[in-house]
Amino acid sequence: MELHLTCCPDCRSENFKSHTTYTVHGEQRHIYHCDECGSYFSQTKNTALEGLRTPLSRITTILDAINEGMSLNAACRVFEVGKNSIYRWQDRLAAVKEVLLLYALCHQFVQQLIEGDEVYTRVNKNKPPDESEGWTIVLMDRATRFIWEMQCGEKEQSLFEDAMNLLAQVIEQTEGLSLLTDGERRYGNILFEICYEVLRTGNPGRPKHTLPEGVKVRIKNKGSQAHKRGRKRPKYQAPHNEHPETEQNIEIKQIHANHLEAFNSSLRRRLSCYRRRTNTYAKTQSALQTRLDVYWILHNFVRSHFTTKQVPAVAMGILETGLSWQDIFTIQYIEA
Repeated sequence: MELHLTCCPDCRSENFKSHTTYTVHGEQRHIYHCDECGSYFSQTKNTALEGLRTPLSRITTILDAINEGMSLNAACRVFEVGKNSIYRWQDRLAAVKEVLLLYALCHQFVQQLIEGDEVYTRVNKNKPPDESEGWTIVLMDRATRFIWEMQCGEKEQSLFEDAMNLLAQVIEQTEGLSLLTDGERRYGNILFEICYEVLRTGNPGRPKHTLPEGVKVRIKNKGSQAHKRGRKRPKYQAPHNEHPETEQNIEIKQIHANHLEAFNSSLRRRLSCYRRRTNTYAKTQSALQTRLDVYWILHNFVRSHFTTKQVPAVAMGILETGLSWQDIFTIQYIEA
């Protein structure tokens, strides 16, 4: 799979040739003619640049400001741009996330240590936390800081199921994966239900169900349970049976989500809709998810992380060099 592979939007053929050229903002672009189906299409067809009249340099300046803490209304005032224009740019970029995620899942990984945690914000109105659609699940690889999942919604079973279904796809591409969480047991429980294996030893009796070989789940139970009756949970726990051939190489001091907690703090600084004690929170869940998708692309494929000094996708081995805004806007995607 190639990120910048251009093909005919009608028949998906790569047999085409340049027909004419045109100029937009001083940049020369091509109109192609497909040899298979005979259709004509622009080189920006099915990309985030298609039909945009605003210079790309201005778009990227505004998006950089929004993803560095400036609120949407402030960006409209400072850059004298309409709010709907910014929404349109973000919607187009969010469509590229699926392509980049599929590209990442095409690679094989040796080992991953993934932290799972939630960050909360308000959506539309100041509702009680258990009714808000602003709960966001984040799954991040500790070593490279690559984020696999940033999904928002109500803190219900379906939100955790979507995240664990994606993690199950990551497991298929990874030889050894460890999931570490702080207190939330639904991560491990749902992952176990999705991808458990039946361990057949040849002995009589019902075979044991275990996590796949190489997969480990650890929970650090937070808070005091002194007021609760019954058997107390241990502070560090493996909630489900693991495959007997899985290497047990996680030390107790490694069972935490501190790196993800630090990321959540930076997210509150860089996305105004997650800032506390303000009224800049998102107005709809879909708008919040679009902001998260754009930030996912920016974090994983464009910016160098201040700790690793590398773009997370480069540190993960997905790319050789990080992408620019120009590269992101010219990636072709298939319209639904």
